[in-house]
Amino acid sequence: MEHADGIPPLAAEIAETVRGVMLDLRPRLIEAALTGMRGESENPRHVDNFLSEHDLWMHRRYRELLAPILGSFVYASEEAEPEVIGDDPDPNLCVLVDPLDTSELAVRGLLGYTHVMVYSRAAARPIVAVVGDIFHHLQLYVGARDEHGTDRAFVITADSEPFELKQRTTKPLSESLVTNFLMRPGERFVPLAQRTRLLESLDRPGNDGRRRGRIGVDFGSVSLCHVAAGMTEAVIEFAKGFAVWDLAPGHYILHAAGGAVLDLEGKPVPLDHQFDSFTEVARAMDRRQRFVAAGSIDLAREILECLRIADQ
Repeated sequence: MEHADGIPPLAAEIAETVRGVMLDLRPRLIEAALTGMRGESENPRHVDNFLSEHDLWMHRRYRELLAPILGSFVYASEEAEPEVIGDDPDPNLCVLVDPLDTSELAVRGLLGYTHVMVYSRAAARPIVAVVGDIFHHLQLYVGARDEHGTDRAFVITADSEPFELKQRTTKPLSESLVTNFLMRPGERFVPLAQRTRLLESLDRPGNDGRRRGRIGVDFGSVSLCHVAAGMTEAVIEFAKGFAVWDLAPGHYILHAAGGAVLDLEGKPVPLDHQFDSFTEVARAMDRRQRFVAAGSIDLAREILECLRIADQ
């Protein structure tokens, strides 16, 4: 991790917007946690997902704040159907937003994240992604394309100190911390527990007899950001798959840091999300992606081999 001299201007502006939204939201979440008044709302779009009044407030707030920065864009938020903002009926930019990820934990004052990604339909790829961590000092994870066309990744602390992220991991699976969104018992935890080859590989002792491999829980896009920052070595999702707003922002940040994201066949997951038209943007909201993300392609392939053996 290197100290960053500068973040591309558009990325810096969006990162500060995300920081401001989190600053406004944090006291509301703390009040919800301490009073038990969590503001749960009916979720007509995702019946099995927790939805709070805070998710909906952030959905509206991002739409309001991003309009003067970006002008016309397609606004694709988890909390509503995609809509066109601005005067251009067919804008180039698409803004993908998960206003409040892990909101069920956020209203308990435990963990909460927010995702914003700006995608250029002309370039068929993201140009900015920001993942905000509401309760921790490492507060903003940023991916951006600079003026030379190079993708770069950063983390910004709560006191505004930026560091550039560059992957250097060379750890094998037996020395890695691998995370998974395993909170749902039947849907996520049981399938993970059944991957005995993966768990045995993580538990393999090193030459000194110590067992350094670990399995942990992580959430949405921030799980890939943790890999980008070297806090974890890999994240896996082989059960239900991540929706595009959960995967895409973190995927871009990890890509910019030099990591790898592979599908379960071992092919790189593309940055092109096929947002060719408004109709395709709407369709993309219903897709899910299974994947292995790691700091190195060698580690990603080692994990995939364990998963494949378990399926045989």
